[in-house]
Amino acid sequence: MRQLDLVVVVVYLVAIAVIGLRLAGRQSTAKDYFVGEGSMPWWTVSFSVVATETSVLTVISVPGGAYSGQGFGNVELALGYVIGRVVVATVLIPLYKRGGFVSAYQYLGSRFGLKLQGLASVTFVFTRLLAEGVRLFASAIPIKLLLDEFGVHAGYRLIIIVLTAITVVYTYLGGIKAVIWTDAIQMGLYLGGAVLAIAVLSGHVGGSGFAGALHSGHFKLFDTDFTLAHVLTSPFALPTAIVGGAIFAMASHGSDQLIVQRVLATRSLRDGQKAMIASGVFVTLQFAAFSLVGALLWSYNQGKDFKQLGLSSSDNLYPQFILHGLPVVISGLLVAGILGAAMGSLSSALNSMSNSTVADIIHSFFRSTPSEESLLRLARVMTLVWAVLMAVFACAFSTSTGNVYLTGLTIAGYTYGALLGAFLLGRLVRRANEIDSVVAFLVTIGVMTYIVRSVKIDAHVAGATVPTAIAAQWLVPIGVVITLMVGGLTSLFHRAPETATIPAGDGEPAPGTGRIATATGTD
Repeated sequence: MRQLDLVVVVVYLVAIAVIGLRLAGRQSTAKDYFVGEGSMPWWTVSFSVVATETSVLTVISVPGGAYSGQGFGNVELALGYVIGRVVVATVLIPLYKRGGFVSAYQYLGSRFGLKLQGLASVTFVFTRLLAEGVRLFASAIPIKLLLDEFGVHAGYRLIIIVLTAITVVYTYLGGIKAVIWTDAIQMGLYLGGAVLAIAVLSGHVGGSGFAGALHSGHFKLFDTDFTLAHVLTSPFALPTAIVGGAIFAMASHGSDQLIVQRVLATRSLRDGQKAMIASGVFVTLQFAAFSLVGALLWSYNQGKDFKQLGLSSSDNLYPQFILHGLPVVISGLLVAGILGAAMGSLSSALNSMSNSTVADIIHSFFRSTPSEESLLRLARVMTLVWAVLMAVFACAFSTSTGNVYLTGLTIAGYTYGALLGAFLLGRLVRRANEIDSVVAFLVTIGVMTYIVRSVKIDAHVAGATVPTAIAAQWLVPIGVVITLMVGGLTSLFHRAPETATIPAGDGEPAPGTGRIATATGTD
């Protein structure tokens, strides 16, 4: 009967590529390829944002974490993320939409100059290459386990190559429209799978199962341990989740081209703001659904730990239930949903990296303006280039024995503070010029590299004192403070500019916008 599940998975992979291409249509300009000429409905963009930030590890780790004692801590995190997205929708999205940008870093170019725009874009693409390469390899781990259950024994490298090849087909030809539509479908599939799992588990455990999970603390929402070491090191401590999470979301959703590009594809400023805020609501509901799956699995398995169940880690709990607790075909659909989560984050990364390469790097370091046909051709070539590089990096990482999940998480800590800090420097420090911003950006990355790699805090874990890294949510505000301090101090050593070049967000394009926008196909 497993052959039926395998057929479902194969049909899904072919169908998602075909559907993506059909819904995308043909692209005639680079702007259409990157932001869909600003024609996408806000709700599809919102779904795409959620799918972009949801990897395979999210789908399987949140239930496993809830099962193992985290409770609904991820929902607590999401509440902070909602606050951060509201700030992004209010402060940053108007800058991007009214400026007619196709890249978030064009604002930095208009405020400070092309050097910082190019530097920020280079930082973004290489950070994204590292993060998504690790993410791609991490996605292959549970997929290999699932395929082994189907009797298909494939190595990590083969899985990485096949996933990349299928994803790059519709990303290369369909551009952002194909990415957004397929993301929306894939989100519906894996989230619908969670709802179906909840229904099946509820039928198995009944009201007593809910009561048992509640009394055992598996529905715990807030972590109210306010000791300083815990707050600084635990991502689930209440101040870390709400305050640190809000600032982290401002960086990940306001200064990371991976997310901003989707919002720029909406039809209007109001639609972009609705898409951003709604994505926070959907992520909260998503975390709640997967956390509920984990709590009900605890009752379903009568509280046994994963070792008693013969599993290597808690991340295998949800996949095991999909394969052995659900009917054939249904389990195949949920496996397809897990594949969809991997493909959604990969396609989004490829298109945004191609976008930033063409819209920011090319125009920062080359003075000539290519034709529309050349830009579109270059956009597609860069999609292929980044796909190959990402697959190569992911395959190379398959020989590593390090903690893949933690490696992926810490990469953002190096650069997010500098990126968000550069945007805030442009808005808050009117004296700051291009040299100030570049110096502040580079100093911040250097200091954050030291903090991420070397700074540890003694925290109490399971009754023992363990040197623990600073929680990822606090890395962003630390980086922002460093950027503002360095940029503000260096700005005191020169005259204030006669005319502030900060886009006011009142609908007038910023100085320099016309040249950059023209180069990317904006009227």
